[in-house]
Amino acid sequence: MKLYTSDEIRTKFIRFFQAKGHEVISSASVIPDNDPTVLFTTAGMHPLIPYLLGEKHPSGTRLTNIQKCIRTVDIDEVGDDTHCTFFEMMGNWSLGDYFKQESIAWSWEFVTSPEWLAIPKQKIAVTVFEGDADAPRDQESYDIWRELGQDEKEIFFLPKADNWWGPAGQTGPCGPDTEIFIISDKERCGPSCSPACGCGRYIEFWNKCLLAIQQKGRWPV
Repeated sequence: MKLYTSDEIRTKFIRFFQAKGHEVISSASVIPDNDPTVLFTTAGMHPLIPYLLGEKHPSGTRLTNIQKCIRTVDIDEVGDDTHCTFFEMMGNWSLGDYFKQESIAWSWEFVTSPEWLAIPKQKIAVTVFEGDADAPRDQESYDIWRELGQDEKEIFFLPKADNWWGPAGQTGPCGPDTEIFIISDKERCGPSCSPACGCGRYIEFWNKCLLAIQQKGRWPV
């Protein structure tokens, strides 16, 4: 598996989503503007919340960015192999344009295609929301992953604690997500080993937030 520098990954990501019709937008400040729910911008989604709620973005309905973040929610874990305080979160955003099919398929293409990251498919695991009283099981995302060729043994249905984004405060954009993991060289910690167990075998590197506000019976991206 080829190793890339951070600059190479940034460039490839932006080029890929530009080719899919996305406009590049600048990183917002790490100090949120008119957002009392957080002290710092902790995720790429925070600056876009007004547009996820329906406000029109001047650059259109398909956006891509590299957002500077200060990840205070992970501060107790900073210092291990996978947690940082300050980092950049790359994102592609659909403001009522496309949904699960395109979002998942494009992430798979970028991650596995020889033209882009060329990560071997057997090194990838994914998770989807298992469903609860608030939202149904995300069978649609599971079916899309299977159609793309993801090994069913490496697709995990997980609860809200693991596969749900938001809200940032008491209310606001929230919903199920589907996440992508690299399978490390560590052995399984047991028969129930999954991305939720924290043993280090699975390392998350992509979160597809299939969310916003539930409108007309669906969760918009």
